[in-house]
Amino acid sequence: MGDLGRELALALASDTLWTALLVGAPVLILSMLVGLAISVLQVVTQIQESSLSFVPKIAAALLALVAFGPWMLSVVVQFAARLIGNIPLYF
Repeated sequence: MGDLGRELALALASDTLWTALLVGAPVLILSMLVGLAISVLQVVTQIQESSLSFVPKIAAALLALVAFGPWMLSVVVQFAARLIGNIPLYF
């Protein structure tokens, strides 16, 4: 069995984390912006209904998945293809 070098292991870990961050960012950012807007609305109107903050964030996350889903899938497929294609280099 081959020895996975320290530099290669760190490069794989870094690439994996960056890919995960890139794929998750659209959903997280859109949900955060909607949550911020709802929080400002709740402060202004003094309505403290918990479902008022929960439902729009879920809707925003679903909308982000529909809008960015093909791009997210493309990024993950490219990462997987690159990872699988480089398997001979790991041994």
